[in-house]
Formats: sequence, C-alpha cells, structure tokens
Amino acid sequence: MRASIFGGLLTVGLMAVGCGAPVEQDEGPELSTQEAPIPDCSGSPDTLITYWSDASYTVQIGGRGCHCGWWESWGKTSVYRQSVNDC
Repeated sequence: MRASIFGGLLTVGLMAVGCGAPVEQDEGPELSTQEAPIPDCSGSPDTLITYWSDASYTVQIGGRGCHCGWWESWGKTSVYRQSVNDC
C-alpha cells in the first residue's frame, strides 16, 4: 500500500513539473502549397494504374499515371489495382 501511495505521488509530481525540457517540433514546409511538376506523358507508353475498392474489381476508386498522352490522377489508391492500356 505504501508503494502504491508513493507511486501516485511521484506520478502527480512528474505531471506537475514535467519530465525534462520542452520538446521543440521542427516545422517542415507547408505541403498544401507545394506543387509537384506534372510528368510529361507525350511519347510515353501508357502507365495508368486503376485502383479498386475491393477484390471484386467492380467499384473503381482512383487512377494514377500516363493515359493516352495525358497525366491522370484522381481519387484514392488501394492494394487492388490494375494496369490499363487502351489507347
């Protein structure tokens, strides 16, 4: 019982005082304002990947890659994916 009371007092004391110096967080760049260059898909082979909601491959949820000479990127990605080459 005595150890339990001592442990409780120690915990309260540490919470009141803190455990060392404050942690400084390194602020990185603001990602929402950064723009990545769009890949040049002219003359590139089709590399479009379509993403599906589940293993039935019935609900498409996204796509990424070069498709018919244009960069395409929309929706979400998932582990259920297929390559598309229909140009």
